[in-house]
Amino acid sequence: MRIRRFNPAVPALLLPVLLAACAEAPRAAGSPEPPPTAVSPRCNAAPAQFAIGRTADAAMAEEARIRSGARTVRVLRPNEVVTMEFNAERLNLAVDQAGRVIRVNCG
Repeated sequence: MRIRRFNPAVPALLLPVLLAACAEAPRAAGSPEPPPTAVSPRCNAAPAQFAIGRTADAAMAEEARIRSGARTVRVLRPNEVVTMEFNAERLNLAVDQAGRVIRVNCG
């Protein structure tokens, strides 16, 4: 039985073919541009500043979310582990030990 050796040039030759398959198809001359994608709502923390000093219950958090235009809201408690990725559609309500809002920001 004969053993065939793997030719390392094969992946190098296949790479351009695979990359070409991922490329965007060219548009015909004179074809209209595709419509822009819908702009997602963004958070604006200014209208939600009313929450500072108030207890962060579910109803108040939802009201702050609606006023800010955010898609989501999260309450950040002291010493709580949270993700640090920025989300332009999220309202953050930082609270103290008593559960009162001390900071309102987007992200």
